[in-house]
Amino acid sequence: MNKQDFKDNVFSLSERIYPMVARMLGGNHNAEDAIQEIMLKLWKKRNQVAKHPNIKGLVFLTARNYCIDVLRKQPRLVDDGSLYLKEIQSSNEHTNLEWQELNTIIQEILKKMPEQQKEVFVMRDLDGYEFKEIAASLQITIEHVRVLVSRARKFIGVSLEKTYHYERRKY
Repeated sequence: MNKQDFKDNVFSLSERIYPMVARMLGGNHNAEDAIQEIMLKLWKKRNQVAKHPNIKGLVFLTARNYCIDVLRKQPRLVDDGSLYLKEIQSSNEHTNLEWQELNTIIQEILKKMPEQQKEVFVMRDLDGYEFKEIAASLQITIEHVRVLVSRARKFIGVSLEKTYHYERRKY
């Protein structure tokens, strides 16, 4: 694999893996450094990468495994369970408070969710990855990804229903 092939087939995917890496490592600065390291690893193995049948899947898997390795090596000082959902900006202060409350509730729900369901839900609904990309990254089938996303959405929906049920009145 020459420079141009690597640039076209591997390096071009760095923008697609960025959201996952940033979320896993907890920041833009860490993500930029990590992507450089991931690309360097892949460059060193470019001959093996060229022979791989699913280069896109290999890039996602390499990025995910790199992030997991980094997280295992670093001691955790703070509970990193907080996942920041994209909040809708509004000029109405009341609406912002509602979104902040919903964000907090969903973060708590995600902490209770099985790890694989949570990871698939975040990759699909928050980071915007395709089913094929998620399947390649986690080394599972596309059908299994669909099932996990469905179960995660149902779990969140049921949990939100329980949380907000007190507001509804039956006449």
